[in-house]
Amino acid sequence: MKSIKVGAIIASISTMMGAFGAHLLKDKLSEKALALYETGVRYQLYHAFALIIVGVLYGINPNKHLKTASTLFLLGILFFSGSLYILSYKVNNNLEGLKWVGPITPLGGLCFIIGWLFIAIGYKKK
Repeated sequence: MKSIKVGAIIASISTMMGAFGAHLLKDKLSEKALALYETGVRYQLYHAFALIIVGVLYGINPNKHLKTASTLFLLGILFFSGSLYILSYKVNNNLEGLKWVGPITPLGGLCFIIGWLFIAIGYKKK
C-alpha cells in the first residue's frame, strides 16, 4: 500500500497551497473566499497525515479496512478540499453557476468521518 508516499506528497502540496494562499492570494481573495480556501488546505493537510498513519498501521497489520480508510481519505480530500477550492473561486468572483459544487463538500466530509471509523475497525493489536 502506498499511503505513506501519497500522504507525504499530498502534505507537500498542502504546504505549497497554504503558502500560495498566504502570500499570493491573501490580497486577491475576499475574506470569505480566503476562509474557504484555508479550510480546504487545512483539511487536506490533516488527511495527508491520516494517510501516513494508515500506511504505518497497514505495515504493522495489513487488512482491507485500512485500505478502505486510505481510499476514503483520498476521496475526502478530492471532494471536500477540492470543492472548497472551487467554491472560494466562485465566491470571490460572484459566479452564479457551479451550483453542483456545494453539495459535494459534505460528501467529502462524510468520506473523512467514515475513513476514521475504518481505522478504528481495522486497527488490531498484534
